[in-house]
Amino acid sequence: MADRNLDLSTRQFTWSQLSARARTELLQRPVQRVSGELNNTVSTIIDAVRAEGDAAVLRYTQQFDCPTLAELRYPAEAIARQVAKLPAATKAAIDKAYGTIRRFHEAQRPQGIKIETAPGIECELRYAPLAAVGLYVPGGTAVLPSTALMLGIPAQLAACPRVVMASPPDRNGDLAPAILYAAQCCGITEIYRCGGAQAIAAMAYGTESMGKVNKIFGPGNSFVTAAKQAVSQDPRGAAIDMPAGPSELLVIADGQANPAYVAADLLSQAEHGADSQVVLLSPSSALITAVREQLVLQLQQLSRATTAEQALANSALIEVADLDEAVVISQDYAPEHLSVQTVDPEQLAERLTHVGSLFIGPYTPESGGDYATGTNHVLPTYGFASTASSLGLLDFYRRYTSQKATREGLAGLADAIVELARTEGLDAHARAVTVRLEDES
Repeated sequence: MADRNLDLSTRQFTWSQLSARARTELLQRPVQRVSGELNNTVSTIIDAVRAEGDAAVLRYTQQFDCPTLAELRYPAEAIARQVAKLPAATKAAIDKAYGTIRRFHEAQRPQGIKIETAPGIECELRYAPLAAVGLYVPGGTAVLPSTALMLGIPAQLAACPRVVMASPPDRNGDLAPAILYAAQCCGITEIYRCGGAQAIAAMAYGTESMGKVNKIFGPGNSFVTAAKQAVSQDPRGAAIDMPAGPSELLVIADGQANPAYVAADLLSQAEHGADSQVVLLSPSSALITAVREQLVLQLQQLSRATTAEQALANSALIEVADLDEAVVISQDYAPEHLSVQTVDPEQLAERLTHVGSLFIGPYTPESGGDYATGTNHVLPTYGFASTASSLGLLDFYRRYTSQKATREGLAGLADAIVELARTEGLDAHARAVTVRLEDES
């Protein structure tokens, strides 16, 4: 690959020299700058799918993905033909990743609770799998069988009665064999060839060929993220897992870190998409210089160099006063992925709680979590990691409670219930208790 004239010196900053406004602008996610136009486009697509159903989904799929697609659902025989093309080595890799991901998520099985809160009063916390879930597996610029595993395995473990997968097809109307094999491993047979906001709308509201789901899972580009948020705010739409959009990585590294490792991690996220963002925080100017040199060097070797270079234009190498300042910045930024490459990474990691997933130490590349360590790679972005959690098995259940009282148990709580009901002016609430205790039958 020819040398690239990438000047990262323009993306190198010293935190103490930046104004408060400059700091905010520096760490602003790039896609937020076009949110108004994006939301208008997404709203138009959702309205069209709700009004026209399959016809709208097919029209958008023909426009963006496959001009000749005539059927959304992927026929079983076509899936089998595609899976048969998959090399044995790829199957083995998917099988290994399936094993580690399943082991980690299987350990998350929820346990119900049953306790006596007062004599004669029994309360329970119960769990039930979601009845119908929609799994969105991104396509387009990259084939992501790993995402099919990250979504399909917890749906499988939760035993959700209906599992739907949607993914954008290629120009021939096909999905990648690796994605289909991963889906097969997870027992998913209901697969649709559509992507973007139109796929999210189809799953949320249903069409002639695709039944409505209760909750939608999966990452995607800014259009997918906006569509997910829109349908989740509509009572007629569907719940969503989290705001999971373009990928981002923050690395905290001290002067002892290996610059080649740091640069490789930054590029591994930058190659996801032009709207990805990567950030380095370090108190060592020497390390930052070395990382910048490594970025330029390693960029030459990437097949997706152009994409990574575009993402680096939205990224930053920031010199901080010390690691304490790095922690403060990271907690405020709340990154999707956070790599800690310092002399004592475990100690620093204890203080880093606003994060989707932590990667601790020099031999824990972010790509490990993307594929096969076992943790889920569907994570909150845009700073939502300060309030939203990484995807887990519990997200495929809903929890609810039950209570059961004997006559004696109700009598023991009657005074409290009646007094509180009357305090709130809700006489019927009080009467629902007293009528039972007045009944001698």
